[in-house]
Formats: sequence, C-alpha cells, structure tokens
Amino acid sequence: MNEWILVVDDDANNLKTASHILLKSEMRASGVRSGEEALRFLNGGERRPDLILLDIHMPGMDGFETLAKIRETPATAAIPVVFLTADEDSGSETRGLQAGAMDFIKKPFVPEVLMTRVRHIIELTRLQSDLESQVREKTAAVLAQQEKLNRLSIQIVMTLAGAVDAKDEYTNGHSRRVAEYAREIARRFGYDEERAQNIYLIGLLHDIGKIGIPDAIINKPGQLSEEEYALTKQHPEMGCRILENIPEFPELAIGAHWHHEHYDGTGYPDRISGTNIPEEARIIAVADSYDAMTSRRSYRDVLPQEVVRSEIEKGAGTQFDPAFAKIMLEMIREDRDYSMRQK
Repeated sequence: MNEWILVVDDDANNLKTASHILLKSEMRASGVRSGEEALRFLNGGERRPDLILLDIHMPGMDGFETLAKIRETPATAAIPVVFLTADEDSGSETRGLQAGAMDFIKKPFVPEVLMTRVRHIIELTRLQSDLESQVREKTAAVLAQQEKLNRLSIQIVMTLAGAVDAKDEYTNGHSRRVAEYAREIARRFGYDEERAQNIYLIGLLHDIGKIGIPDAIINKPGQLSEEEYALTKQHPEMGCRILENIPEFPELAIGAHWHHEHYDGTGYPDRISGTNIPEEARIIAVADSYDAMTSRRSYRDVLPQEVVRSEIEKGAGTQFDPAFAKIMLEMIREDRDYSMRQK
C-alpha cells in the first residue's frame, strides 16, 4: 500500500466510512477528529501523507483555518487537500479553491466517487512534482534554449495536458489541438522552429488550471450559474500558480495566465489590452477560441465553418490580435474540407 491518506473529520462514522473505502482500495488511512489534532499529527512525523481529506465544519479550528495553517508551513504546504462537505454552497467551494484546496467531495460518501477523486488528484500531484523535479535536476549547467526544450519532458507535458482534457468528456484533445493551431500560427507569423515549438508546449498546458475546477462544473450540461462561471474564470490564475514553479520556462505560466484576455481589454483575469498582453497569450487566445467553436459541447455540435470564420472576423481587433486573427482566417480558407476540427 503506497498511498497514505489523512482523513480529518469530527464525525467518527465519517472517519470509519472513509477509512473503510480507502482500505478496500489498498490505501493506508489515518483519521483524526479536529484541525488541531491534524496539525499535531502532520508535525509529529517525518513522512507526510500523500493527500488530506479535510472536513469544512468542525468545532474549534474549521477546515479553512486548518488549510491555511497547512499551507503556511513549508513541510506540509505541498500536500494536496480535498475538502469534505455536505453543503451545497458554491461560495464555500470558491473560498476553498482560492485557499488552495484541490477539489471537494460531498458527504455522505459515494465509494466510487471518493476513490476516483483521490486517485486522480494523487496522480496529478505526482505528475506535477515529476515535472518540477525533472526541470530542477537539469538546471545546474547553463544550456541554450534548445537544450532546455530537450530536457523538458514532452511526455510529462502531454500527460498533464491529457489529464486536464480528460476532465471534459465533450472536448477531449482540446489542449493538443490548441497547441497545434498555435504552433502553425506562430510559424506563419515568422517564428523560427524553436520558438514555434515553445508555443506548442505553452498551448499544451494553457488550461492546466482546470485541474482545480470540479468535474461537475466542467461537464455541466446546462448554463452555468454566476457562481459556477466565476469559479471557472479562476482557472487562468490557478494555471499560472502551478506553472510559475517552473522558472526555467516562464512562458508556460504566461500562456496559462492570459489566454482569456481580449485585445480590447474586456477579457479576464486582469483586463489588459493590446500589446500589454504577452504575444504568446495572444496567439493561444485565437487558437483556443477556434477550437472551442470547432469542438462539440454538451449543448451544441461543432459549429459550421462559415460561422466560425465569421466569428473570427468579428473578433479581429476586439477579442483577438488582428495579426493573429488574419493568419487564423488564412488557415480556415485553406481548410476546404473542414478537417481542422474535433473529429
């Protein structure tokens, strides 16, 4: 049993149920009944748990206070935390994700949901850790840009992108397609092959922040509520926080952070405009919007090519950098059989 889960809940029955589910899946489970006890537990041993399941409502120190203490302690700051709650309050979810929780699991527990979420988050955390570790281990020598690209594991980057795309059952493959369109735009704009490959990697990870958005919101078939939409709009900043830990390739964080900014300043999260938006993000923005329109959604099929062309034309100079919109329109004109879309 390799995975070790700490369950924090003041209800003894919840501790027993969660531990039973985890043990049946060959995971090791430890249970404590308060935030204070959890902090003593975490600070009392050398090995740290792989994940913490943390109840929100507890007497004394509640889940939010406990999470804050966990995050401010260097030895425990990186441990992924999933909140446990019986609430239907989206405000609590927003507050929890802003505080650094990875996800929410509803009580009473559904065994399959609990195990799927736990395994998914542990795998994603390990992938991120592996990516950061690989980059750190190979930065001792001063290498050229091409050497930097060679030592950045494309396999791990693609695995991370695939893990994000798998959260959305309707648009699987989105990150790869955005990366391919963005690379072609960059080439046509005049980027050399090295810079174009950089754009490809940025495109693969532009939506990495969606790891922090609950699957139920990403796959909701109807219109999102204001609270759900506000939570979804946090994914660029979440992505930036994940990728800024790779200082050897700062463009990764740039693409994730600003790919929803609009050329006229009406986008998010920072409402910057024009050339204040980094060029990489302006390229990703066109490619991302194109793929959104040429992919299936829960509420519609792939849009007709004429509609997509019209939307790109209307967005040039407002939503999109006109230079990159022009290149995208050239690519659409050349795509006579409309093969440049989700299959």
